[in-house]
Amino acid sequence: MDENPLGHFLKDRRTRLDPVALGFPTARRRTPGLRREEVAQRANVSATWYTWLEQGRGGAPSADVLDRIARALMLTDVEREHLFLLGLGRPPEVRYQAQEGVSPRLQRVLDAMEYTPAYLKNATWDIVAWNRAASAVLADYETLGAEERNILRRIFASDVRRDRLPNWDKDAAFIVAAFRADVTRTGASKSVEALVDELCRKSPDFERMWSNNDVRHAYGETAKLLHHPGAGAIELEYSAFAVEGRPDLGLVVYNPATDGDRQKVRQLVDAHVAQMDKREAAA
Repeated sequence: MDENPLGHFLKDRRTRLDPVALGFPTARRRTPGLRREEVAQRANVSATWYTWLEQGRGGAPSADVLDRIARALMLTDVEREHLFLLGLGRPPEVRYQAQEGVSPRLQRVLDAMEYTPAYLKNATWDIVAWNRAASAVLADYETLGAEERNILRRIFASDVRRDRLPNWDKDAAFIVAAFRADVTRTGASKSVEALVDELCRKSPDFERMWSNNDVRHAYGETAKLLHHPGAGAIELEYSAFAVEGRPDLGLVVYNPATDGDRQKVRQLVDAHVAQMDKREAAA
């Protein structure tokens, strides 16, 4: 077993850097990459201490020092996480970075679920992509503005949502608790301050639930009851999944719970597709 995995990882990553590109002279270099003192200089740490760290005798580094070393070595997010796991036994704090849109691959994943409502939400719970089943059963997202596609606004700033959720109080409390946990986990707390302030002004229910400070890891992977104006009661099994390579995104899937629910969803989707075809033909 490797007795010094942290030191070996640091050494390997510094040997991959180009000293010329980083402004260091190339004279008298017997090995590729940066020297230890050059990494220490870029990270603003003691050259002696960094040498000891590579040699496995520098003691436990702080998170701040590891973060500076990660920047000095120009590590990717995955490499930075690996560095923290080796040095501190835990991943680094999340650095939230808002990203626009989703890849065609992810949209194809959604579209493949023809009769299963599904969507992708970001760290601030804006719905950024969806399939036709979601538009037919949950909401016609294509006709909504970007701000109206936020899940919290749909729940607390829309009378329609209360009518369509028979268990509104229970579901809304779950959503607020999961939202609080999610934005903290993804490091997006600052990014949702304006949204939280807005909803506290508009909705006494949201203000009450938010002030409870409840947190949940997920919005409960259980069946959710939905009342659709055209199909009546529909029971849907809720499941949520992380998206590899996109920590800001979450995949939400509503699978019909029974054969009867599947038939209702199928009818709604087929009717929605036919309506869309008419729109396109008229255009």
